[in-house]
Amino acid sequence: MRWLDDYPKEVKVFLGASLINAAGSALMWPLITMYIFEELGRTMSDAGLVVLVQSLGGIFGQLVGGALYHRVGVKRLIVGSLALNAAGLATLPFISGYWYVFMAMMGFIGFCNAVSMPAIQAFIGFRFAARRSELFNVVYVANNIGVALGTALSGVLAEISYHLSFILNGATSAVFAVYFFRYLSRVDREEGEVHLSKRKRSPDTPPAAALLRDTRIYLYIGMGTMFLWFGNSIWNSGVSPFIIESGMEKSMYSLLWTLNGIMIFVAQPLTTLIKRLCAKSSSAQLIASGIFYLAAYVVILGIQNYGGMVLAMILATLGEMLMSPAIPAFIADHSGKGAPFYIGLVGGIGSAGRVVGPYAMGVLYDGNGLSPVAWLAVSAAIGCVAFYVLHLVLNRSRVHEAELEYSA
Repeated sequence: MRWLDDYPKEVKVFLGASLINAAGSALMWPLITMYIFEELGRTMSDAGLVVLVQSLGGIFGQLVGGALYHRVGVKRLIVGSLALNAAGLATLPFISGYWYVFMAMMGFIGFCNAVSMPAIQAFIGFRFAARRSELFNVVYVANNIGVALGTALSGVLAEISYHLSFILNGATSAVFAVYFFRYLSRVDREEGEVHLSKRKRSPDTPPAAALLRDTRIYLYIGMGTMFLWFGNSIWNSGVSPFIIESGMEKSMYSLLWTLNGIMIFVAQPLTTLIKRLCAKSSSAQLIASGIFYLAAYVVILGIQNYGGMVLAMILATLGEMLMSPAIPAFIADHSGKGAPFYIGLVGGIGSAGRVVGPYAMGVLYDGNGLSPVAWLAVSAAIGCVAFYVLHLVLNRSRVHEAELEYSA
């Protein structure tokens, strides 16, 4: 990864805005399960059900965001979804006493937050095509610095007020919406309307039915990611309640995610070495990612104390660092103008794991504690590795070309 001095000013500002938005979103991730479990006095099954509803909204949002990129326009899609997300978050302190309304709003928030994701990734891939693989990784690092800041604050804010956390989350989403509105409006004024923001699909953009037929691009990478996110539900639906019931401070959970953010920043040389030695293509990086996640869940299964969770977080973070930039990079490199559609589709398939995982693990935790949850996560990681291997085999020619380009 190059130093930020190598990037134009607009990239640096973009990274700053992404960091702010990620920090706001991260305030929600550790809090929602603790809020339902502790503040509302409901079971982990109830918490898993809410996360399920939110994830269903996220699946639909990613599919909609990818499909509408060329039709609605990048500015309307991104700014509108972020503004609605901010409005939804602002309502949470006032509706938490109405359980079903609260659940529905969480689904709406999941939808609005997800609509912008494929649009932002596709915009980066098209506007900065010459350096998009590198920039995907830099944006990922910036986002996770934000995640580290947000999660570090989440435990502290939980002690003060859950509602304050929701409000701050909404405020950061609103700031991000304002930034994108000003930034994209300036691009429109200086360069004309962004070429990918036409309301009607351009003639050389294949229809959705044709894009769906190329299953090698999206299906197996999507299925592997679905199993990955299913297993990763262990952090919210296994580790989080385990820490609370063990009598530890809630801030101990936040510290795990602070470690995650620090690792993402300082361990870049290690993941760069892994890529150079044994994972030169994005497909190979996905397999390595799944193996690291599998190792993390084995550690949680065998060492059920805080030290084991720290080690597991280190391993899982290495897996995350290899996986997150690899997916949009592979799609952007091999799918042309279909990239927004495929990014949304893969994100939607992968998010199915977030739908089923929290509820399934919440039910298991309520009945038997952390051990069966860890076994389920291990099984999911094995499925993840299997699908990523299948993806690599079926895209062998594309992977070989990528390795030659990387070596050059």
